Amino acid sequence: MCGICGIVSISGERQPESVRLRVNAMLQALSHRGPDDVGLNASESAVLGATRLAIRGGDDGRQPMVDAASGVVAVCNGEIDNHKELRRWLAERGRPVRPATDVAVIPGMYLELGEAFAEKLVGAFAIAVWDPRERRLTLVRDRAGERPLFYTQTTDHIIFATEIASLVSECKLPVTFDHAALQRYLRFGLFASPASPFANIQKVPPGGIVQIDACGLRHSTYWRWNNVETAKQKPSLDGFDRIFRDAVRRQSDVDVDFGLFLSGGLDSSLISAVTRSLYPERPLKAYTLRFEVESFDEGDFAETVATSLKLEPVPVWVRPEDIPGALSLLIKTGGEPLADPAWLPTALLARRAAQDVPMALVGEGADELFGGYPTYIGADIAERFADLPAWLRNALRRIVGSLPVSDKKMTVSFLLKRFVQGAELGGLTRHELWMSNITPPILQRLGIPPASSRADDAGSGLLLDRVQRWDLESFLAEGLLTKADRASMTSALELRAPFLDESVMAFAASLPVADRVENFTTKVFLKRYAVRYLPKSIVHRRKRGLSVPIGRWLRGPLREWAAAALGNQRLEQIGVRTPAALELFSEHCRHRSDHARALWTLIVLSEWLDWVAKETASGRSS
Repeated sequence: MCGICGIVSISGERQPESVRLRVNAMLQALSHRGPDDVGLNASESAVLGATRLAIRGGDDGRQPMVDAASGVVAVCNGEIDNHKELRRWLAERGRPVRPATDVAVIPGMYLELGEAFAEKLVGAFAIAVWDPRERRLTLVRDRAGERPLFYTQTTDHIIFATEIASLVSECKLPVTFDHAALQRYLRFGLFASPASPFANIQKVPPGGIVQIDACGLRHSTYWRWNNVETAKQKPSLDGFDRIFRDAVRRQSDVDVDFGLFLSGGLDSSLISAVTRSLYPERPLKAYTLRFEVESFDEGDFAETVATSLKLEPVPVWVRPEDIPGALSLLIKTGGEPLADPAWLPTALLARRAAQDVPMALVGEGADELFGGYPTYIGADIAERFADLPAWLRNALRRIVGSLPVSDKKMTVSFLLKRFVQGAELGGLTRHELWMSNITPPILQRLGIPPASSRADDAGSGLLLDRVQRWDLESFLAEGLLTKADRASMTSALELRAPFLDESVMAFAASLPVADRVENFTTKVFLKRYAVRYLPKSIVHRRKRGLSVPIGRWLRGPLREWAAAALGNQRLEQIGVRTPAALELFSEHCRHRSDHARALWTLIVLSEWLDWVAKETASGRSS
């Protein structure tokens, strides 16, 4: 894993020394992502750089990678898992690749295939290739969106970087808010590609290619999860076992020690069990978050799994006093807001793991691919609810609305209240509401106009397929994976997600509905498979997910900090009425309503606006 950046001139004009200095400043801003090495390549029209976290290739892994004959330059943030196969393929075509590192295959692949080279790569990566012959910059992001890549165009240059902060803080890039994207952030807590918080900074989409040359800017897609179009077939446990073991093996085939993030839930436990079966004698550490609030703490389950697999458990306790400082650091290093409260504990977990290892395997992606969210059950129930007589639906709403507010994790009360809010909407529109951080009625109270839905309720295909793809392309790619990347790389820890291997995603696309969700059971097939490696008590334990007791903490130890953030007048720049925000906070503190998700979304935005103001005050942005 690395941080990459660069400035290129499509017109071909010679780059002054000031451009090199700007790229050096960007590299310094990305140093937390790659402490092992830093490299820069300056040519007449382009300056590209990379900071390196050495996972494969040892001393051969220096970037940028340059093809001497053509002058093509490549930088890559991530890993190419099928590099050995590609190396052989290139050698057969007279392009031997001498450096041992995996990313060394990229220039040759580009020279052989042009932009189509991305289709041949397996792994998690964000890549920039500068072709001086055509004066063309090619930007590529991996299929699931595990690695980030941002870019902007100025009058004279194309500028790209792994993180927004390096563009805004160190490249002295003038910025303006993208108000539509920020208001959508308030709804969902993230920024869907290609949007960013800034109108003049774009994000390369997952599975996307952006090419820029004298003819202009072109977007294309080289991959999209095709679960909607794929014919369903009876799955094979043995077939999946081969696929999944190969995926874990590919992602753990590295030149360094690695660890495991273990929550005690199905997904991370299965990754841990398969890893242990592949490396029966290897010392492995399992890193687990712990909370003093009992309903949020899964440490005992994780320790049980770790002990049974002969892993060394490493608990990491999260306390409310850790939160303000951790949030400030994440915003400063990344340069963008993200409203997932688990962002902060994940960063603390990564900080501890990075003391021992530079890489860890994680369970991201299993819920979206194999049907693990409660909302997937709710989709079917909602259809039945909508068929009930109006008087009965209204009566049920009143009963659900009277249920008391609870500080416990994922309570039935919370789930039922969200369910009845959207039960009579269209399929994907309903799902959007269920997944919202701030629902439309609350947004209206805050003074934010309702955003138009991007959901396609008239789309063809099974509703469950369409909902899962929507989750994969939005909440996973731009939410959970953003959380994982920014949180881990603040401490130079690479996270790898075997469930997001291309072969695993292709297998999941063919699963029949009954092998994903049946009645009140989620991840039907994956649970059937997991019994091969794990005790039934772990496999069939009620899903809890990584959550943070933020609702309780906002009422207690974080109350003053939260009140100051919610009263921040800079929120008015985005259209948020701060008196309304403070009124929501008052209702939450008095247990009148559970506004934790909405309040946290606003608090993160407030902290980010303070960061932007500080950059503006320093004269680096406007």
